[in-house]
Amino acid sequence: MGVLEGFEELYGTAPEGVWAAPGRVNLIGEYTDFNEGFVMPLALPHTAVAAVSRRTDGILRLHSADIEGPVVELHVDELAPRTNTSWAAYPAGVVWVLREAGHQVTGADIHLSSTVPTGAGLSSSAALEVVTALALNDLFELGLSGPELARFSQRAENDFVGVPCGIMDQTASACAEEGHALHLDCRDLTIRQIPFDLASEGLSLLVVDSRVKHALGDGEYAERREGCEEGARQLGASFLRDVAYEDLESSLARLSDERIRRYVRHVVSDDHRVDQVISLLDAGEVRAIGPVLTEGHASLRDDLRISCPELDLVVDTAVGAGALGARMTGGGFGGSAIVLVEATDADTVTKAVEEAFAGAGYTAPRVFLAVPSAGARRVS
Repeated sequence: MGVLEGFEELYGTAPEGVWAAPGRVNLIGEYTDFNEGFVMPLALPHTAVAAVSRRTDGILRLHSADIEGPVVELHVDELAPRTNTSWAAYPAGVVWVLREAGHQVTGADIHLSSTVPTGAGLSSSAALEVVTALALNDLFELGLSGPELARFSQRAENDFVGVPCGIMDQTASACAEEGHALHLDCRDLTIRQIPFDLASEGLSLLVVDSRVKHALGDGEYAERREGCEEGARQLGASFLRDVAYEDLESSLARLSDERIRRYVRHVVSDDHRVDQVISLLDAGEVRAIGPVLTEGHASLRDDLRISCPELDLVVDTAVGAGALGARMTGGGFGGSAIVLVEATDADTVTKAVEEAFAGAGYTAPRVFLAVPSAGARRVS
């Protein structure tokens, strides 16, 4: 049953519209966004879809086709941060943020369904937030731009849900363009759409969901964010974005804490890797980004220490089987890896990874193509 039919069955009337917002996979630039650095995500074909109608009585009704349970009924004027720990906190948080900013959102009936894998590091939560924000923006005629919707969605996750994520996931979901990767400067939020048509180059980008579930609310993410902020303070910088790659070694020598030194090295070098990838893509050297991806994985594994044995196995096996490059992507501690391959090698590399997982006794991974797709939009 689609969301439109599901809405009608739940609420007894047709919705005013249906909207969609995608998940994302990040090509390069990890844990750089909250350091005001650079990231380069692309939207996936997988989306959160919402059928929505306005209400004027202050009632917010939420339902997910993907999660067992009744309709969640809330009062918009009683919404408060960190009082709801279920999936409903994400759309409810968007309503709270919009109202806190003075927008007259007077209630809604919302029915959601998503094909974005949860716990796979592909921003299923951002997709829920952005699709809710876009629907309410359209229905209540708020006049917000894509980047503004992304910012409100981020605030919902930061301030209402309590996850200190950066702005990348929501911006990718709200603003991505089909056939492009999105280069985002997380300081001034300027966006450049970078052509990334892999099929025309005879290439494929695989996403390998390790099936290891991650949860960023458990403190590991926040600990690294705090460590990065402490590193910037010790170096006299506002953010690690301000530490030049050319000065990295001398900057590291000024840090006495080995843990903070590792975090700083990762962030500064990953910002540099974003620059490298953009230069290579601008020059038409798409295949040459492969080693940069693999180098990025080593940094995530050894310096940031957010990988896991399953993700390391994906990367090592894929590269050993002929992939051009691979790295884990997303918040880490599970989730997914990306693998850049010649299109003709995709099946061979996929089989090698599946066999490696079976040999290690791991749950079979889920492998699919990452096709650069469109951002949030109204469907009907």
